[in-house]
Amino acid sequence: SPHPSLWVWSPGTPGVGKTTLGKELASRAGLSYVNVGDLAKEGELYEGFDEEYDCPILDEDRVVDELEDRMSEGGVIVDYHGCDFFPERWFHIVFVLRTENSFLYDRLQSRGYTGKKLQDNIQCEIFQTLYEEAVLSYKKEIVHQLPSNTPEDLERNVDQIMQWIEQWMKDNN
Repeated sequence: SPHPSLWVWSPGTPGVGKTTLGKELASRAGLSYVNVGDLAKEGELYEGFDEEYDCPILDEDRVVDELEDRMSEGGVIVDYHGCDFFPERWFHIVFVLRTENSFLYDRLQSRGYTGKKLQDNIQCEIFQTLYEEAVLSYKKEIVHQLPSNTPEDLERNVDQIMQWIEQWMKDNN
């Protein structure tokens, strides 16, 4: 593919700026942007409802089927917080955004997260569980962590990833 596909990802946690970063990168790099949450909502790609977390359960196989053609063409930025059901061949690089817990707590609370949902999202970030999952699921050298606490971080991350995309295009075309 003439363009790389990348996954902007943050361990289990909404509120670390994946969507802002993904959209900004897509427009700057001329890539297409896919938000898996929105995709699932539009196509109702669910297989039930999780009472404990008060949210629908993603039908992972149907999400993969839905994206397969687009991903095989390349040049896609995928925005999703979960891991390990995407085929490894889809991505040339994975960027994991990390947010300090104090920032994260405020952001999640302002989105109306409370109780168990709030605690679990914070725990998830503290224990780095999903970052480790990414490193196990993908070649270590394609998984990069980026700090995402401030607007300045966001700017820096966009610049850094743009440089990576440009380099990839040079090396692969």
